[in-house]
Amino acid sequence: MTNASSNPKIHEGRNLKRFREMLGIKQDFLAFELGDDWNQQKVSLLEQREKIDSDILEQVSAILKIPAEAIRNFDEERAINNISCNFSDNAVNNNALNIQHINPIDKIIQLHEEKIVLYERMLKEKDEMMERLERLIRG
Repeated sequence: MTNASSNPKIHEGRNLKRFREMLGIKQDFLAFELGDDWNQQKVSLLEQREKIDSDILEQVSAILKIPAEAIRNFDEERAINNISCNFSDNAVNNNALNIQHINPIDKIIQLHEEKIVLYERMLKEKDEMMERLERLIRG
Protein backbone atom coordinates (compact mmCIF):
# COMPACT_ATOMS: atom_id res chain seq x y z
CA MET A 1 0.00 0.00 0.00
CA THR A 2 1.49 3.37 -0.99
CA ASN A 3 0.88 6.88 0.22
CA ALA A 4 -1.68 8.30 -2.23
CA SER A 5 -1.27 11.89 -1.05
CA SER A 6 2.47 12.03 -1.73
CA ASN A 7 4.12 14.66 -3.91
CA PRO A 8 4.12 13.52 -7.57
CA LYS A 9 7.70 14.84 -7.98
CA ILE A 10 8.96 12.37 -5.39
CA HIS A 11 10.38 9.11 -6.74
CA GLU A 12 10.64 6.75 -3.76
CA GLY A 13 12.87 4.25 -5.57
CA ARG A 14 15.36 6.96 -6.55
CA ASN A 15 15.27 8.29 -2.99
CA LEU A 16 15.96 4.80 -1.66
CA LYS A 17 18.94 4.51 -4.00
CA ARG A 18 20.32 7.90 -2.93
CA PHE A 19 20.07 7.10 0.79
CA ARG A 20 21.53 3.61 0.26
CA GLU A 21 24.47 5.07 -1.67
CA MET A 22 25.04 7.85 0.89
CA LEU A 23 25.29 5.16 3.56
CA GLY A 24 27.71 3.13 1.43
CA ILE A 25 25.43 0.09 1.30
CA LYS A 26 25.51 -2.15 -1.77
CA GLN A 27 22.40 -3.59 -3.41
CA ASP A 28 23.69 -7.11 -2.67
CA PHE A 29 23.85 -6.38 1.05
CA LEU A 30 20.35 -4.88 1.06
CA ALA A 31 19.06 -7.95 -0.79
CA PHE A 32 20.76 -10.25 1.73
CA GLU A 33 19.16 -8.36 4.62
CA LEU A 34 15.71 -8.44 2.97
CA GLY A 35 15.80 -12.23 2.84
CA ASP A 36 15.89 -15.26 0.57
CA ASP A 37 13.32 -13.90 -1.91
CA TRP A 38 15.62 -10.98 -2.74
CA ASN A 39 18.68 -10.52 -4.94
CA GLN A 40 20.65 -7.60 -6.37
CA GLN A 41 18.48 -7.43 -9.51
CA LYS A 42 15.27 -7.25 -7.48
CA VAL A 43 16.70 -4.38 -5.39
CA SER A 44 17.69 -2.62 -8.63
CA LEU A 45 14.12 -2.98 -9.91
CA LEU A 46 12.78 -1.70 -6.59
CA GLU A 47 14.93 1.42 -6.93
CA GLN A 48 13.35 2.08 -10.33
CA ARG A 49 9.82 2.16 -8.91
CA GLU A 50 8.21 5.54 -8.36
CA LYS A 51 6.15 4.18 -5.44
CA ILE A 52 7.28 1.44 -3.06
CA ASP A 53 4.89 -0.78 -1.11
CA SER A 54 4.70 0.46 2.49
CA ASP A 55 5.66 -2.91 3.99
CA ILE A 56 8.80 -3.14 1.87
CA LEU A 57 9.63 0.51 2.50
CA GLU A 58 9.41 -0.11 6.26
CA GLN A 59 11.73 -3.14 5.97
CA VAL A 60 14.25 -1.24 3.87
CA SER A 61 14.22 1.78 6.16
CA ALA A 62 14.82 -0.47 9.19
CA ILE A 63 17.83 -2.03 7.42
CA LEU A 64 19.20 1.39 6.44
CA LYS A 65 18.35 2.70 9.94
CA ILE A 66 16.56 5.76 8.59
CA PRO A 67 12.88 6.72 8.92
CA ALA A 68 10.62 5.49 6.11
CA GLU A 69 9.29 9.04 5.92
CA ALA A 70 12.74 10.22 4.83
CA ILE A 71 12.53 8.00 1.75
CA ARG A 72 8.83 8.71 1.23
CA ASN A 73 9.12 12.52 1.44
CA PHE A 74 12.61 13.45 0.21
CA ASP A 75 12.25 15.96 -2.63
CA GLU A 76 15.65 16.45 -4.24
CA GLU A 77 14.65 19.66 -6.04
CA ARG A 78 13.43 21.27 -2.79
CA ALA A 79 16.52 20.06 -0.91
CA ILE A 80 18.89 21.56 -3.48
CA ASN A 81 16.93 24.82 -3.45
CA ASN A 82 17.00 24.88 0.35
CA ILE A 83 20.75 24.28 0.42
CA SER A 84 21.45 26.92 -2.20
CA CYS A 85 19.29 29.47 -0.35
CA ASN A 86 20.47 28.75 3.18
CA PHE A 87 24.04 27.49 3.17
CA SER A 88 26.21 30.05 1.44
CA ASP A 89 29.06 31.61 3.42
CA ASN A 90 26.85 34.51 4.51
CA ALA A 91 23.43 32.90 4.39
CA VAL A 92 20.33 35.09 4.35
CA ASN A 93 17.03 33.49 5.31
CA ASN A 94 14.07 33.70 2.94
CA ASN A 95 12.24 36.56 4.67
CA ALA A 96 15.36 38.78 4.48
CA LEU A 97 14.98 39.79 8.13
CA ASN A 98 17.68 37.57 9.59
CA ILE A 99 21.23 37.51 8.24
CA GLN A 100 23.48 34.72 9.53
CA HIS A 101 27.22 35.22 9.49
CA ILE A 102 28.69 31.74 9.59
CA ASN A 103 32.28 31.53 10.72
CA PRO A 104 34.10 29.30 8.19
CA ILE A 105 36.13 27.64 10.97
CA ASP A 106 32.94 26.75 12.87
CA LYS A 107 31.53 25.33 9.65
CA ILE A 108 34.65 23.19 9.10
CA ILE A 109 34.51 21.92 12.69
CA GLN A 110 30.82 21.07 12.34
CA LEU A 111 31.43 19.18 9.08
CA HIS A 112 34.35 17.33 10.67
CA GLU A 113 32.19 16.31 13.65
CA GLU A 114 29.44 15.10 11.30
CA LYS A 115 31.99 13.02 9.36
CA ILE A 116 33.23 11.45 12.60
CA VAL A 117 29.68 10.50 13.60
CA LEU A 118 29.05 9.02 10.14
CA TYR A 119 32.37 7.15 10.20
CA GLU A 120 31.61 5.71 13.66
CA ARG A 121 28.18 4.59 12.42
CA MET A 122 29.73 2.97 9.35
CA LEU A 123 32.26 1.12 11.53
CA LYS A 124 29.47 -0.12 13.80
CA GLU A 125 27.46 -1.29 10.78
CA LYS A 126 30.55 -3.03 9.37
CA ASP A 127 31.03 -4.85 12.69
CA GLU A 128 27.35 -5.86 12.71
CA MET A 129 27.64 -7.11 9.13
CA MET A 130 30.77 -9.12 10.00
CA GLU A 131 28.95 -10.70 12.95
CA ARG A 132 26.03 -11.65 10.69
CA LEU A 133 28.38 -13.12 8.10
CA GLU A 134 30.23 -15.10 10.78
CA ARG A 135 26.93 -16.46 12.07
CA LEU A 136 25.93 -17.35 8.51
CA ILE A 137 29.22 -19.15 7.90
CA ARG A 138 28.94 -21.08 11.18
CA GLY A 139 25.52 -22.15 9.99
